Amino acid sequence: MTDQSLISPHGGKLVNRLAGKSVESDDLPSITLSAKQACDLEMIAIGAFSPLQGFVGKDDFESICKHMHLSSASGGTAWPIPITLAVDEDVKNSLSEGQSAALQHHDGTLLAVMRIEQIYPHDKKLEIPNVFRTEDEAHPGVKEVIDEGNWLVAGPIDVITVTPRHAPGEQFTEYRLPPAQTRQAFTDHQWSTVAAFQTRNPIHRAHEYLTKCAQEICDGLLIHPLVGETKPGDIPADIRMECYKTLIEQYYVPDRTMLTVMPAAMRYAGPREAVLHALVRQNYGVSHFIVGRDHAGVGNYYGTYDAQLIFDEFAGDEILIEPLKFEHAAYSKRAQGMVSSKTFPAIDGDQVFLSGTKVREMLDKGERPPAEFTRPEVADILIKWARSQ
Repeated sequence: MTDQSLISPHGGKLVNRLAGKSVESDDLPSITLSAKQACDLEMIAIGAFSPLQGFVGKDDFESICKHMHLSSASGGTAWPIPITLAVDEDVKNSLSEGQSAALQHHDGTLLAVMRIEQIYPHDKKLEIPNVFRTEDEAHPGVKEVIDEGNWLVAGPIDVITVTPRHAPGEQFTEYRLPPAQTRQAFTDHQWSTVAAFQTRNPIHRAHEYLTKCAQEICDGLLIHPLVGETKPGDIPADIRMECYKTLIEQYYVPDRTMLTVMPAAMRYAGPREAVLHALVRQNYGVSHFIVGRDHAGVGNYYGTYDAQLIFDEFAGDEILIEPLKFEHAAYSKRAQGMVSSKTFPAIDGDQVFLSGTKVREMLDKGERPPAEFTRPEVADILIKWARSQ
């Protein structure tokens, strides 16, 4: 079995912006990346954001915001969220179009060299309401864009390293497989169809139910947690990874299950981010993508199933990966197992509904999540972490 049996990358070709050699950076003006920008740089470098070769220019920015596609000059490919490099006035004044800039981590590590093709105003009034469907500054994604610089720098990048000097042990190196390597792993497993589960929370009983439904129709399952920047209050990535590994060991078939991480930053953009997450997984070689209740949402900004409905706005051949659209699942005391509105009648007081937010509130109080919501081994890890805080 070869990689040809796997789904094609988005745009037809897997991008690789890792230079593989030293890149001249002496005497170049420098840009210190934010946490989100460093995540985006890595995603571009490894091909997870294929077909992007770098941070987007003005025409692509406007077309993505308005139409969820790259500009016609860039092929018109479906793309839901602009991947931008925002800088403030002082940094902008040190840069020139047609020249290059050194992109640095905040710890001083030289990450990449960028060939500057454009410097243009950051039209936040266009981006925010289109991407986030709200202008409320209480929305974490909106607030982050508001706080970013008022100029955008565009151009392809040549990446020297994606690993900053600080805290290399936090990089989850063993699980940090780029798309080319996950594709090879799927081939080695002889998987031609793979379902991916995106998560920024521990996997609870409802999540487990969705993933196992997906396993019934696919050769393999990729549990693919996001370990880039998240909002304050989310459970730390190292604790989540401990939960995932324990759950897979106890409750999944190892030969049919794979755990790797995705180094992306969360934007909490709901429907548009669901599309982005799907396209990224297509680049990783995934054929089916689980989209459940309020995917990538936050607060009450999006409808329960808006993240599923948005896929209907694209033509059939624009997004090759197949979204698996699941109803909200819960534990039924009467059925003694996980159910959804499609599989079991709703009876008052029968089903146990707990959100990730509710569980974090319980943990903050030192309360143990119930067995109907999470496996006891996962609860042990979470309550130990919560009490250590």
